[in-house]
Amino acid sequence: MGEPAVEDRAEESRLVLRADGAEAELVYRLEDGALVVVHTGVPAELQHRGIGGRLVQAAVDRARAEHRTIVPWCPFARRWLQGHPERFQGVEVDWRSVPR
Repeated sequence: MGEPAVEDRAEESRLVLRADGAEAELVYRLEDGALVVVHTGVPAELQHRGIGGRLVQAAVDRARAEHRTIVPWCPFARRWLQGHPERFQGVEVDWRSVPR
């Protein structure tokens, strides 16, 4: 059995990954050609398994497919992107925008 898939619940503006009865999420907003990463939450029982990174990668993949800029307001997403620049090649990242 493979890794659980990330589900895009667009109507809720969330990317979700369910595993072992728990749910991790990345909350986003779509604004003016941007995908704003607002929050990433991974419950304790799912931590240290790379799930947060998988959620951020799914957001990057959506931004790439829709030709959107990634705006990492979430501190976790910002750190993950800074540590994995090869994972968002071809996607513009707005490092300057701050939460409003």
